[in-house]
Amino acid sequence: MLDMPRIEIEKCNGCGLCVGVCRCGALVLIESVISIITTYECHWCTDCELICPTGAITCPFEIVIE
Repeated sequence: MLDMPRIEIEKCNGCGLCVGVCRCGALVLIESVISIITTYECHWCTDCELICPTGAITCPFEIVIE
């Protein structure tokens, strides 16, 4: 199984900002709720997590730059 961002549906307000920044097309809005399409194209850029105004999206890892 691929490590994909996680979504807390109850926090999602359906704004769609994450869909606009997702470079690989892994995020879609279905009936005003975000869903993830599992894909090997996701390179964990964390843009979706950063842009989410409600904190509904979290990535299953931390990027550390030393």
